[in-house]
Amino acid sequence: MDEHNIGKVIPISIEHSMKSAFIDYAMSVIMDRSLPDVRDGLKPVHRRVLWAMKELGCTHMAPYKKSARIVGDTIGKYHPHGDQAAYQTLVRMAQPFSMRYILVKGQGNFGSVDGDSAAAMRYTEARMTKISSEILADIEKDTVKMNPNYDGTLPEPEVMPTRIPTLLINGSSGIAVGMACNLPPHNLTEVVNGTIAMIDNPDITLPELMQYITGPDFPTEAMILGRDGIRQAYETGRGSVKMRADVTIENGDERKNSKKDALIINRLPYQVNKARLIEKIRELKDDKILGMGDIRDESDKHGMRVVIELKRDADSHIILNQLYKMTDLQTSFGVNMLAICNGVPRRLNLIDILKYFILHRRDVVTRRTKFELNKAEERAHILEGLKIALDNIQEIIKIIRASASTEAARKSLMSTFDFSLKQAKSILDMKLSRLTGLERDKIINELAELMAKISWCKEVLADETKLFGVIKDELKEIIEKYGDERKTEILNYEGELNYEDLIPDDDMIVTLTTENYIKRTPLDLYRKQKRGGKGINAIDPKENDYVKNIFIASSRTQLLIFTNYGKVYWTKVYQLPETGRKSRGKPIVNLIQVEKD
Repeated sequence: MDEHNIGKVIPISIEHSMKSAFIDYAMSVIMDRSLPDVRDGLKPVHRRVLWAMKELGCTHMAPYKKSARIVGDTIGKYHPHGDQAAYQTLVRMAQPFSMRYILVKGQGNFGSVDGDSAAAMRYTEARMTKISSEILADIEKDTVKMNPNYDGTLPEPEVMPTRIPTLLINGSSGIAVGMACNLPPHNLTEVVNGTIAMIDNPDITLPELMQYITGPDFPTEAMILGRDGIRQAYETGRGSVKMRADVTIENGDERKNSKKDALIINRLPYQVNKARLIEKIRELKDDKILGMGDIRDESDKHGMRVVIELKRDADSHIILNQLYKMTDLQTSFGVNMLAICNGVPRRLNLIDILKYFILHRRDVVTRRTKFELNKAEERAHILEGLKIALDNIQEIIKIIRASASTEAARKSLMSTFDFSLKQAKSILDMKLSRLTGLERDKIINELAELMAKISWCKEVLADETKLFGVIKDELKEIIEKYGDERKTEILNYEGELNYEDLIPDDDMIVTLTTENYIKRTPLDLYRKQKRGGKGINAIDPKENDYVKNIFIASSRTQLLIFTNYGKVYWTKVYQLPETGRKSRGKPIVNLIQVEKD
């Protein structure tokens, strides 16, 4: 080693360096990007977007501002990451199909349930919704700790002083390093009532709490099947909630434009892309699920309506259950209730989440009450000085006139009447108009109100029962302002429906040609041939193609198909195309996933 470099080069093993760097990176992703805080339910980027909007004045009562301006302030002042990360966060907070209670009101194209992306941020505008003001309520009253931003020039909140349990009502999802979270949204009325019940009874059990919070409430409505997955998720922090679309069956007799039955999709499970779902159904129509006709998306601004026309002889219940099994008309939401608690990522159950929120509210209300008490005492101190001055106004005027300077007058007032520096300053700054009787009454009334407020603040700080009473009153106000009915219905569900049970166990004639075209035909289409009669054609094959195999089997029979490579595939007879007597059917390779050649 060169002696000039001694003391400058430090040899470090690559293994140690990689491990150290990766741990730092992982902790940064976990703490500062991907996981929400259990107290306010927000990730740093959500918190910073809302804070930037407040600082810009984008409240629910203010005019809309360009999204580009909001994003610019967010990444320039608080969130030193890409502009698209901040804009996508803003967009999602404005999507009613993504958030149960939107936090941003958007103007312009903010995407759709079909997976369409939002317009560029230079074309859209946004402002906060009214419910967002409850997340930021009292933030100016020293309710939360303020940290310096990334370059130390501006303050930003460590956590929001939210009045609503945001983590539960809007849920959250994120993938960190080695861990992920996926919390479903809930109904605000249910969650707040559950929180009040826990304040009244800190030892409440999960079954008692679930009398108030019955389950997730998704913005896209649809249905939840069964309560076992919900109970497991609430108890352990992990579980699977089965969701199903709201599909109605329209009989041909009820329809105006067609006499055929139809399936109408009215609402989809949470986070299901409608355009992709329709594409998948069209693929199945030509391959796996027979009996479907035209598929149309008739959705408009009034609601969702996807129409699946059925063929005349199709069984609507069988096809619907096949769609539930093979598409996202029925899907699961994997609950993983992970959040940052006291600076550490933890998996939480329902009771834990509400307890942390209540503790956060206790801390916020305590800090707010102390702030208001200090402000009230400062103001009361000034008013007490003004009251003494008005009671001795002649002597006050005499002292001021006799003083050579403002400083001399201040010292004389402080020595004569035992005023504090602030009181003496406020007396010298007092306008002559305040000497009127009306102004004197105002000062006395304001002082009386302040003394009552000071007394009340001290009582709240001294008595935890009164403190929790304040929290409960504010929660009840939240229900009055924003409470609504559930959107997602929870169905009692006994288990997977076997749609084969709905298929009639009829005898079918299965025919296979030399060109490997296969079909099934109901046995009833064939009649017994009497003596001297002419037989019925079973198929009308093309040239050089003829029937190779013909046999009778039940529609529920399992059919085994062997290839010349020695592989075996299976299907059910009812999954073969049902056609007329003269049709050849469909190529067998279209029914099973056969390798090339």
